[in-house]
Amino acid sequence: MRLVVIAVLSYLIGSFSSAYVVGKLFMKIDIRKHGSGNAGATNAVRIMGKKLGVLTFLMDFTKGVIAVIIGIYLHNELGGYISALFAVIGHNWPIFLNFRGGKGIATTIAAMAVLNFPTTLLSVIIGILTAVVTRYVSLGSIVFLTVLFLLTSLGVFVKDPYLTALTAVLAILGYYRHRENIKRLLAGNENRIGR
Repeated sequence: MRLVVIAVLSYLIGSFSSAYVVGKLFMKIDIRKHGSGNAGATNAVRIMGKKLGVLTFLMDFTKGVIAVIIGIYLHNELGGYISALFAVIGHNWPIFLNFRGGKGIATTIAAMAVLNFPTTLLSVIIGILTAVVTRYVSLGSIVFLTVLFLLTSLGVFVKDPYLTALTAVLAILGYYRHRENIKRLLAGNENRIGR
């Protein structure tokens, strides 16, 4: 029963759409009606500028941290794993916005940073380098998810089959949310940074 409570609470925390709230408060817009239509940090940067985009990212990051800390407090590591998963699900499919949310990268980074900081840091660095070199934010996100899973599954810093399962599910969710980006990457017409 406690795990159910953790799942529901984390989902609700994740459902707080930072991009939507920032857009409404500072620019009086519905971010989902602009740019890619995605209620996430990347679209926020493109539509609202770097400052509000960074604010959106930090808010998404914070809710991931809060959810996992609560989960760990209520039910140790397993609670943290459940919290991480459902916070990302909430971000991607928020109940408050008719299940139209973001792609979960910022929240995934935050949740995993609490659960396994060294692996997450290395994965983020590789993801950022990929994005900088290729100028594809989406590719950087996909690489981050992939490296996160590979490092965890190989037990580079921590060996935990439950954590490996979590990163596998998070990667699948991330790939699914990036499915249109993947199609555009393969077709060679994905949006680059600076365009």
